[in-house]
Amino acid sequence: MDLERAQPVGGTRWSRLIPIAIIVYIISFMDRTNIGFAFSGMGHDLGMTKTQQGLAGGIFFIGYMTLQIPGGHLAEHWSAKKFVGIMIVVWGTLATLSGFVRTYEQLLVVRFLLGVAEAGIWPAILVLISHWFPARERARAYGYWIMNLPIASIITAPLSGWILTFGSWRTLFIIEGIFPFVIAAPLWWLMVADRPREASWCSPEERDYIEQSLAAERATYPPAGGFGDILRNALVWRLTAVFFLVNVGFYGLNLWLPHVVETITHGRSWQVGLVTAIPYLFAMAGLWLNGRAADRSGRYGRQVFIAVTAAAIALVASVSIGTGVPALAIVLVSIGVAGALALDGPFWASASRAMPVALAGGAMGLINALGNLGGFAGPYIAGYLQDRSGGRFITTSLFLAACLFAAGLVMLTLRGRGDRLVQPEPEGAPAGT
Repeated sequence: MDLERAQPVGGTRWSRLIPIAIIVYIISFMDRTNIGFAFSGMGHDLGMTKTQQGLAGGIFFIGYMTLQIPGGHLAEHWSAKKFVGIMIVVWGTLATLSGFVRTYEQLLVVRFLLGVAEAGIWPAILVLISHWFPARERARAYGYWIMNLPIASIITAPLSGWILTFGSWRTLFIIEGIFPFVIAAPLWWLMVADRPREASWCSPEERDYIEQSLAAERATYPPAGGFGDILRNALVWRLTAVFFLVNVGFYGLNLWLPHVVETITHGRSWQVGLVTAIPYLFAMAGLWLNGRAADRSGRYGRQVFIAVTAAAIALVASVSIGTGVPALAIVLVSIGVAGALALDGPFWASASRAMPVALAGGAMGLINALGNLGGFAGPYIAGYLQDRSGGRFITTSLFLAACLFAAGLVMLTLRGRGDRLVQPEPEGAPAGT
């Protein structure tokens, strides 16, 4: 396995940092997406239409804009460990409070603030990974870490379905809102270090390899300018457009996936939960395969295009088949989810290479902040289209697929910017480096 190939220079960065980062973001992702399982109960108790349910799911991403750039900046220039540690406690508090809201308006406020609390964690962890993994390993490192998204969904789906068999949507939010306090915060604070030189568990050989590799990369980067240079950089805006369109497609599908599965299978809550986990098993395989292919070829943009095109085609096909052949429909929607996630490793590897390292934290924060507005637009528009079409998902699927395919087309306009020239490794070099 790729994790093991890093062993000649030490592999603790793979076996320690990546799993902890995965666990933290699994719980974060769980607390933002479990609302998809609560839609039905909340809709009844709070008198919400599907459009309002989509707004409640998507307003998280309005708040999610706020600390993206500050989070990336603080991670680069202060401490990713301290920043993320503080925000874990804040988001856990708000996730738990979601179970105590009494009105639709209160729900919107808490969901917005939850987005604020989680806002800087993604760019902060991206920066942390860039401090520990040289460029030739980074697509795999990002890909392994981003496996938190399918893993979180694999856990969230059956767990949420099971909780709803004995409790209400309020019980769901309260139980899953406690996880940041009892799992994420202790592990993050005890196990993570900002840089190799601050980690007593990092061997001298591994530390020297990382620091020397990163220093050599920095010498090849163009001089860093001010943040205004990023705002004037067309490449950054195209990457932002790609990520926005991808998130429209992914979150539009993700938050409504339990409803789609229920429509296809006509199952009970626990059955829907189990079946909803299946697409994310496909997504884990897609992330691994696509990240591996991207690191081998260095052609990150091409791998993004392949992933989103496969997702768009499979999504429309799955909904078109629907209840006619349920098993095939589930396989196709699984391919759709896998493609919408498998682009993440190559995408962020491309973004991290396309800008000066000194500005990478702020730039990736900008891309993530504006791109995640797609997480607001996707669920909201999906709910609106269902209200307009009498609850049918086919129009929604066409819209989400069009956004995914458009993201791939925009990525192709980069013409290899952010790709990596692959050269034969010299004899005697550590395998996999």
